[in-house]
Amino acid sequence: MLKKVTPRQSALEIVTLEELVPADHLLRKVARAVEFGFIRERAAHLYCADNGRPALDPEVLFKILLIGYLFGVRSERQLMREIAVNVAYRWFLDLRLTDPVPDASTLSQNRRRRFAESTVYQEIFDQIVMQAIGLGLVDGTVLYSDSTHLKANANKNRYDVAAVSKSRADYLDALDRAIEADRAGHGKGPLKEQPHTPPVKQTKISRTDPESGYMVRDGKPKGFFYLDHRTVDGRCAIITDTHVTPASLHDSIPYLGRLDRQRERFGFAVAAVGLDAGYYTAGIAHGLEERGIAGVIGYSRPTHRPGFLRKRDFVYERELDAYRCPEGQVLPYRTTNRDGYRQYHSDPQRCRSCPLLASCTTSANATKIVTRHVWQDAKERIDFNRLTPWGRRVYQRRKETVERSFADAKQLHGHRYARFRGLRRMAEQCLLAAAAQNIKKIALAIASTAPQPA
Repeated sequence: MLKKVTPRQSALEIVTLEELVPADHLLRKVARAVEFGFIRERAAHLYCADNGRPALDPEVLFKILLIGYLFGVRSERQLMREIAVNVAYRWFLDLRLTDPVPDASTLSQNRRRRFAESTVYQEIFDQIVMQAIGLGLVDGTVLYSDSTHLKANANKNRYDVAAVSKSRADYLDALDRAIEADRAGHGKGPLKEQPHTPPVKQTKISRTDPESGYMVRDGKPKGFFYLDHRTVDGRCAIITDTHVTPASLHDSIPYLGRLDRQRERFGFAVAAVGLDAGYYTAGIAHGLEERGIAGVIGYSRPTHRPGFLRKRDFVYERELDAYRCPEGQVLPYRTTNRDGYRQYHSDPQRCRSCPLLASCTTSANATKIVTRHVWQDAKERIDFNRLTPWGRRVYQRRKETVERSFADAKQLHGHRYARFRGLRRMAEQCLLAAAAQNIKKIALAIASTAPQPA
């Protein structure tokens, strides 16, 4: 028979949160694998020790933020509503069923006031990496780097056009010295000094978020974006570095500086790196060789004008330090320019009667100029690594490490869009998202090796 339904919601039950949280819940695995006590120590100097109202414990505050990134809750107001009704979240935060949940403004006010000028986000991220190193999940031998774009919280149609200074790559000081040495080795005098005014370019500046960058890339959407430059360790795909820039900045510009930071901060003895074609520059190749690191970089197809000879049709003869054209003419060295390129010029008298002139150059004086970077040898050695069996294995793992890391970030952790405006706040978002991904990987890796109950 059909029984009469009696209300049960007001019935008194004696339960504990420990009973209500499933044994295999992700947050249980996180709590077993990751130590969060260091957060209080890192943030203690930002709190007053003996004055004011009692503050929300910084360990609880950052755990709340990490829950949001772990489970892809983009809205902090929604996050607080989820914590209020989710017993697993309450258990992880050490909140009882009847404890009130902090207001969402607690997070925003702490971010805006207490943590605005601090390095606490970077310190928390670094400490999580250090724990992964201590657990044997990171060795720093092979690192993979790439960047992904996050759509800025800005209207792409509301902008001003302005002249801004071009970004300076990490290796340009070394390049200036190399140019000076190369010119001296060829018997050329130093280049004339130019006024110390940085080069500028015309670009679009968002009226809503001026620190974002206007991105124009093949196969990518146009608009205002940020770039998250991320490095992942090759052993278990733990993220070891994340760095935010406007999307208008080329991937190669901050790379060497961020690589050096990881070597110094974590003591990595980096043996090899895997990079995509965006990093295939002479500066990166030379910088890796200087550091004793074998680079494996994707191939970048050079631009080519249809109907004209390709640069590879001109053969470099090292013993002559000259190029030889398809018709056998030798193009000797002429000079080294400010951009670090040696220039090799043909004899216009011979070129005027050459049958290939129309497909060789459009120069008014019939002179063909072939260029070669002062660090071209390093670039060619890096390119050779890619073609070896070892290099193919290293490069193939990019899709399993850094590319997979970005895919998970976008799909599961709300990394498609900028939650905030401004470089500083975007750095906080990327550091917390990366820390959350690392926490999850650490937890799952430790859980997979733990002995199973009989």
